Amino acid sequence: QVQLVESGGGLVQPGGSLRLSCAASGIIFSINAMSWYRQAPGKQRELVAAITSGGTTNYADSVKGRFTISRDNAKNTVYLQMNSLKPEDTAVYYCKSSRWAWARDHDYWGQGTQVTVSS
Repeated sequence: QVQLVESGGGLVQPGGSLRLSCAASGIIFSINAMSWYRQAPGKQRELVAAITSGGTTNYADSVKGRFTISRDNAKNTVYLQMNSLKPEDTAVYYCKSSRWAWARDHDYWGQGTQVTVSS
């Protein structure tokens, strides 16, 4: 059974920091690309950051320079370090794994963790 279990969300003041973790099981973690998405109320789910199996990263313009995605293959865990948080970062953050096989993407999603940035 594939499971992506997220943790680290919570309430933080503007300008503060938070680190999200996503622990994966049931997949060969090292060959999966991992990413973080977020969805705020009334808005579409958007890609925040992604990291390939080779370690290449990409970020949404809105978080570039503030957020850092990383992975620890030995721990089957992907992280999202969030600094200089803004109220507009408030959302449910979701972890996603992706692997190309059988000529298509195989994707799995975590349950999400709430991040609230408020003074």
